[in-house]
Amino acid sequence: MKLKLDIDPDIVAMMAAEVAAGERAVSAAIREAGTGLKAAWRLQITGAGLGVRLARTIRSEQFPKATPSLNAAAVVWSNAPVIIGAHDTGPLIRSKSGFWLAIPTSAAGKSLRGGRITPGEWERRTGLRLRFIYRRRGPSLLVAEGRLNTKGRAFGRLTRPHRGRGPASPSRSKTSRGLVTAPIFLLVQQVKLPKRLDLARDAEQAHDALPGLIVANWVEAR
Repeated sequence: MKLKLDIDPDIVAMMAAEVAAGERAVSAAIREAGTGLKAAWRLQITGAGLGVRLARTIRSEQFPKATPSLNAAAVVWSNAPVIIGAHDTGPLIRSKSGFWLAIPTSAAGKSLRGGRITPGEWERRTGLRLRFIYRRRGPSLLVAEGRLNTKGRAFGRLTRPHRGRGPASPSRSKTSRGLVTAPIFLLVQQVKLPKRLDLARDAEQAHDALPGLIVANWVEAR
């Protein structure tokens, strides 16, 4: 007795087609999960009040880029990892030198270089010297004495001495009328940054949804 088995259609072609469908499904699912996670992180950042500009630092990219693959992967990251990481973990911040952290008050104004103004930059811009005041309770202070406007700048223009090449200094009246002592910086030894983001939560949700995305895309790819 002879038995003959014919498989129609060709099983090799069927397996090849199934593998191709799987590659397309996995790549599509990874792309969807990556872009979804990017959108979720951006939404979380703007929802925390950290601004659209910081949210746009979130990027995503898929590998491989050109061809579908069963080993496809997506990477989601930020171009501002230090800032994002700080708001995600809520770290305890201390001064690098081990002394004080200078926190500008509203009277300090803004830095011309972006970010927070430093005591050194404030002194250079105003021509005024900051004076240290230690307090046992509450933050210590860096104060300025002079004629200040609401932005912490001296009234009048900066002038230079007639002789020599000394630094610019604010013009002063011969009387003490209008002189004030204004807190320009608060000095603290450490600051606990509040945790405002939970990026791991969105990442876990994207990871858990991935198998369902692969199955859904596999069915569509057939």
